[in-house]
Order: sequence, then C-alpha cells, then structure tokens
Amino acid sequence: MAALLYRLGRFFFRHRYLVVLLWISLLTAGGVAAAQAPASGPTTFAMPGTESQRAYDLIDERFEGQKADGATARVVFKAPEGHRITEPALREAIGTAVETLASGAEVDRVTDPFKTKAVSGNQAAAYAQVSYEVPAAELSEASRDELGDAVAEASRSGMTVEAGGATQKGGKGSHAAEAIGLAVAAVVLLLTLGSLIAAGLPLVTALIGVAIGVCSITALASTLELDSTTSVLAMMLGLAVGIDYALFIVSRYRSELAEGRRPEDAAGRALGTAGSTVVFAGLTVVIALAGLAVVDIPLLTKMGVAAAGTVVLAVLVALTLVPALLGIAGRRIKAPRTRHKAARAGAAEGAEAVRNMGSRWAAFVIRRPVPVLVVGMVALCALAVPAASLQLGLPDEGSQPESTTQRRAYDLISENFGPGFNGPLLAVADAKDSGNPKQAVSEVSAVLKGIDGVSTVSPPRFNEAGDTAMITVIPESRPGSAETEAVVHAIRDAGGDVMGGDGGRLMVSGSTAMNIDVSQKLDDALLPYLALVVGLAFLLLIMVFRSLAVPLKAALGFLFSVAASLGAVVAVFQWGWLSSLIGVTDPGPVMSMMPIFMVGIVFGLAMDYEVFLVTRIREAYIGGHTAREAIVTGFRHSARVVTAAALIMIAVFAGFIGSDEQMVKTIGFGLAAAVFIDAFVVRMTLVPAVLALMGDKAWWLPLRLEAVLPRVDIEGDGLRAEDEPDEIAALPGARS
Repeated sequence: MAALLYRLGRFFFRHRYLVVLLWISLLTAGGVAAAQAPASGPTTFAMPGTESQRAYDLIDERFEGQKADGATARVVFKAPEGHRITEPALREAIGTAVETLASGAEVDRVTDPFKTKAVSGNQAAAYAQVSYEVPAAELSEASRDELGDAVAEASRSGMTVEAGGATQKGGKGSHAAEAIGLAVAAVVLLLTLGSLIAAGLPLVTALIGVAIGVCSITALASTLELDSTTSVLAMMLGLAVGIDYALFIVSRYRSELAEGRRPEDAAGRALGTAGSTVVFAGLTVVIALAGLAVVDIPLLTKMGVAAAGTVVLAVLVALTLVPALLGIAGRRIKAPRTRHKAARAGAAEGAEAVRNMGSRWAAFVIRRPVPVLVVGMVALCALAVPAASLQLGLPDEGSQPESTTQRRAYDLISENFGPGFNGPLLAVADAKDSGNPKQAVSEVSAVLKGIDGVSTVSPPRFNEAGDTAMITVIPESRPGSAETEAVVHAIRDAGGDVMGGDGGRLMVSGSTAMNIDVSQKLDDALLPYLALVVGLAFLLLIMVFRSLAVPLKAALGFLFSVAASLGAVVAVFQWGWLSSLIGVTDPGPVMSMMPIFMVGIVFGLAMDYEVFLVTRIREAYIGGHTAREAIVTGFRHSARVVTAAALIMIAVFAGFIGSDEQMVKTIGFGLAAAVFIDAFVVRMTLVPAVLALMGDKAWWLPLRLEAVLPRVDIEGDGLRAEDEPDEIAALPGARS
C-alpha cells in the first residue's frame, strides 16, 4: 500500500491544478444540488419490531381516516394573573382560536378545552389539541404559519399562549461556538506547524470535504428523510477527522523536506507513510459508523451511513487534494530549521537523538511504567463511576431552551395540569378475537385506573367495528422518567393478564412509549454492535501492526475511554454537575442513542491516534531500535502531532456544545470528553507504559498467523524500492 500511495502522491503533486479544479467542480455541483433540493421535515421515528410501532400500525388498519403518525400540536392558554380562564372574554378568545385552527387545510380536528374538560383545577389554564392529517415531516409551511398566527391572535386578549408539539420548529441556535472551535483549531495548527500556509492547508481541505458532504446530505435529505441532526453529526465528524488527516500528511511532508528530499518525493513519501495511516484510521471510523445498521433503527442507520460518507470524503481529500495543494505551496511550507539536524542525529545515535517534549514524556513514562499505569487506571475508574447509574431516554420538549415556545408550553402544562400531561400514553386494546370486546375493554380500563403512577384514564374510543379501542393514559410523572417507564411496563403486564386469556391484546404507544422502546432496542443492540465493531477493527489492527498484544491493548484502552467519558456525560447531563456552564437547563436521563454513538464514534477516533502513534513506534522497532528506544523515538516524531490533532478534535466537538438541540449538545460534550480522555490518558500515557512493560513481546505474532495474514506496508518499507538517486537533494536547503 505504501508504494501505491507513494506513486499516487507524486501523481497528484504533478497534476495539482487539475486535482484542485476537480474538487472545486464537485463542491460547486454539490452546492447547486443542495440549493435546489426541497427542505427536509422534522425527525420521525419508525421502529420496526417494537410494540409502539405495532400499535401505530394497528390504528392505521382499524381506525379509518385516523392517522396515527399525523402531526400534533398543543396550544396552551394561561389566564393573566388574578383572572380565570373561564371568564367570558377569555373563553371567547379561546373559542375563536379553536375555530381558526380548525379551518386549516391540513387540520383533521381541534379539541375545545371546555368540551373535553382540558381546564386546570385552579381554572388558570387550558389547552387545545390540534391533530393534522399529515405527518410532521410533510406538514406545509402554511399550516405552521397558521398555527403561529392563531397563537399570536389569542395572545392579544392578554393571555399567555404557547404552542408545543411536532409542528414546531426548534431553534437553530447560534454558530458562534462552532466558529470559536474552528478558531481554536486554527491557533493549534499555527502553533504546531509554525506557518500560516501550513496551518491553513488542513483547515481549507477539511472545510472543502465537509462542505461537499453536507451539501450532498442536504440534497438527499428530503428523498432519504434525513433530519437536521444528520448533517450536524456529519459536519462535526468531517471537520474533526478532516483536519487531523490533513495534519498527519502535512506534518510528515515537512519531516521529509527536512531530511533533504525534493518536494515531489517528499509528497509521495508523506502519502506512502502518513497516508497509509490515514486510510486505516479512516477505515476504522467508517466500520464503526456503518456498523450502526445492526441496531435496526432506520434513523440511526441513516445518520451513521451519512457520517461515514463524510469521513470517506475526508480520507479522499487528504489523499488527493492535500498533495495537490502541497505541490502548489512547494517549499513555502517551511520545516523547522533544526528538524534535519535531529533527523541526522537520530540516524546516527538512535534513541539518544535530539529530544523534544514528546520524547521526554515517553522517557519519563517508561522509567516508571507501573506507577503511571496504576495512577492512570485509578483516574479512569473514578471517572467511570457515574456510568453505573446511567439512565437512558430521548429528549422531549422539556429539554428545549427556555426561550422556545415549546419549552414554555411544556412548563405551563406541568405547572397547571401535572408533568404527566406532557407525555400521555396511548393504550390500544385489540379485542377483535375476544368474545365480548366491550366487556374486555371495560375491564382493561378498570385495571389501568388502579396501576400505581397513573393519574388519569380517558374513556375508551372505539373504532366503527367496535372491536378495537384507544385509551389515553396520563401518568403522574414526567416523560422520560424512570417512574413513567415503570408505568408503561406495568400497563403492558396488566394488559397481558386481563386480555391474554380472552384472545385479545393490549399495546402501549405514543411518543413516550416509543422513546422507551427505542431505548430498550438500543440497549439490546449495544453488545452485538460492540462485538462487531471491535472484532472487525481488531482483525484490521492485527494486519497493520503484525501483533496480537497491540490490538488487544488498543481495544481495552478504548473500553476504558468509553466508560470514563460516559461517566462524565452522566455527571453533567443526568446528575447536573456543572450543567449550567454548558446550558443544560433540565438534567435528566441521558439521550438513549448516546452510548451506542460513543462506542461507534469514539472507537473510530481512538484508533486514529493508536494507528498514528504506534505506527511510528513500530517503524522505529523494525528499523533496529530496542523496544524501549522505539517508544521514545516514536513519541519524538508523533507526540506533537497527536497532541495537536487531539486538541483540534476537542475544540471542534466542544464547539457544538452551544447547540440548542439536546442531542447535538450531548454528543458534542461526550465526544470532546472522550477524545481528551483517550488521547491524553490512554494513548499518550497508558500505551507507552504497557508497551514498556511488555517489551519485545508486544510485537509477537504466531508464525502460522503471520503466514496467512496479508501484508500491509504501513511503515513505508516498500518505499526503498521507489527511491531514485536524484530524489534526495544534496543539501537540505537545495532548490527543487
């Protein structure tokens, strides 16, 4: 592989202007396609195999004209201080709002709060339920505007009027924090590379790759039903890995220039060595993201595949556009003056070459491997402690910023009716095979009223055939809480006991029950997904490092990183520690997708640093250094770049903590914490300690396995055959 990439690097270097033109053409085409594409709608969940989905399907089948997945909105009216919602003037204003809402083209029905008794006990508030004929993703802008106009008109009466539900658009939030993340990345690049051109190149190439990826997602969003979070995740990962991959290649290019190579050959060698690392590091990320398909949640699969596509773009940009731009920049990407001296000294003196901070740190660790290993493991275990109390759920409107109408509507309902009214459960009683459907449903209703944690049970609403009924159950606790989850399980158990023997069945659905089913499905899929991703990457790393111990160490280190970072997420988002600093207004259960995202994404990113760092160590080891000397030499060449890459990733991920979307905020914080823990505690500290303790045994591979494994030249051994006598300049400062 190294020889192939070497030749490709020289090819792209020579044809640099053609390569740049092709990428600009792709960017232009993507931008045009995105601009002409229809807008995507809000997120909708389809959960094959879950009870919630089966209940929705049954409603569509048995209740003619009833759209179980139709959009809904809840308009909450709050009387002015000292007034009651039942006063004639306010009652008239509410009636007018109900009539206005009911006249909408896509509206199925609107409930009158005074007829449905949706008035609070203190008569301070009321709410109307709006049901639409189409799903939220298909709702027209005109219908959304009509809802907003009705709310504004009713507010003129002096009432506080807010609207929540799937028809409302969440706040887009500011991109200032993301811009700060990019600015920090730029500063880190400048300090690391010491040149504006060298620092700007990774940023430019990463932005081009991300722009093409996001434009492609936007163009396909409506067709593939991709939501806004998909593009945000793709942007987050694309920026992080795109900058890092370009940094790896630019850094190696500068090292090759410092050794006296001509720019074209330096570009080829940079791609043959660092480029090989980029390919395998990117492949681990793609495996982790594409592997999300095993969870069998369509939304999650689409997000994983879209993000994987952006990572593939980042790899292609690094392998093609970066060497082309290096060709344009030439020697203006200056290498440090002392680099060639260090290289010459390194060739002559081995591990005693000129030392930098990375080599000094590695020397410190290998002198005291046991204490360093113990301290590092204790720190990781302490950080992982909160993960033991992890509670999963999906964000509801209570996690929205307080500035949004959804959050204000949510709070008004909780204050005046009870928290459970924000997450009603929909029980669907299928009594078609029952001897007496009416009697069976009546018995179910009586049982539901006696379940602990149930606040209200509505009268059953039968279909025309009279064999299926929908019953609304209001829990006492808020949506997403452990108490509400217990109520859902209790209803399902009770329904099986009451209706099971009579040939019927009871299913629980609604957004709250759907969230519970999603969390359970994700929890069940976590171990199989972990086994798949870690297993495939383990085989890949065996081929790369020709070792059993190094891939095993990498996998174990990753597990500790995930546990520690999940502990940090639980402490902030569930326990509320320091939550005000990052804008978490209502701590609660952690987003149910977070653990599987952490496993997938963090594993891929952790392997980036593992591959880049350990490759340089193995390169020194097979070049004749002792096991301990190889660690110091590897750190001397790679620690600075790995540190810069980690800081860049942390800055990019942390920038997304400022998002108004709870899912994006949680992912941004979790990934930033995970990269910090994995890069600086695991890879930069525990890895050299473990390698020092294992010595030569770290690089052992059974002879039989050695014989059958395909040989992947990631260290660049094969590049010796590509050398040409005139490719090395006579002097380091010679012109090309």
